[in-house]
Amino acid sequence: MTAWLVRSARPAARMRLFCFPYAGIGASAFRLWPAALPAEVEVVSVQLPGRETRLHEPPLSAMPAMVGQLLPELRGQLDLPYALFGHSMGATLAWATARALAAEGVSPPLHVILSGRRAPRMPDPDLPLRDLSDAQFIDEIDRRYGGIPAQVRASADLMALLLPALRADIAALETYRQGEAAPLPLPLTVFGGQQDARAPAAQMQAWRGETSAAFHVQLFPGGHFFLNTSRPAVLAAVARILHPLLQGEPAAVAGHCAP
Repeated sequence: MTAWLVRSARPAARMRLFCFPYAGIGASAFRLWPAALPAEVEVVSVQLPGRETRLHEPPLSAMPAMVGQLLPELRGQLDLPYALFGHSMGATLAWATARALAAEGVSPPLHVILSGRRAPRMPDPDLPLRDLSDAQFIDEIDRRYGGIPAQVRASADLMALLLPALRADIAALETYRQGEAAPLPLPLTVFGGQQDARAPAAQMQAWRGETSAAFHVQLFPGGHFFLNTSRPAVLAAVARILHPLLQGEPAAVAGHCAP
């Protein structure tokens, strides 16, 4: 596709699922997803600058810049019905992208699935991280999210590769302000971790105010990275949402839901 979009080759694809990864990570976060989803679904993962195949490009540290540069890449890939999925920072980016697409009046997503992130109008209860020293930043990221493997933290070389994109993504999150905006008429499902202190169930429910269409919350065992630790259950839920969309029907969601 493009440097921005990494896809699974699906000759029989009848819809696309655009996936937005969490902070500091690239398209490989979704490398295991295609095999668990219907053959008619092409998984297209967003690859932001500064990681993986784009490691030598400077990362973007503002959400509007990410959306603005991603949109032209997406427009050419909307010839099939599509849905959006984003986890943590990727959830905010996915929703900001959905809003930008709506403002352009292009064909809207059939469904949006957002995971592990509080609603955009909820204030951040924590002090910002973006101005901390590298050592303080790493310690606080690990304390809040626990997302940096011990073997990566122990390697100065690996941390030097990871930090620029991670710091840029956190800065983009901390400085992003959605502002007053009308709810979008997009069906929205929100995934949360039952033990995720960073995005508890009450914050997941607050996404209800962002949509005027169907809304569901589904919780999974695990903390902030339940996306990985409960991957089979998460993928089964995504498949349940997408399957009826392939038939032209409303999405079906199982689990703890909010009407």
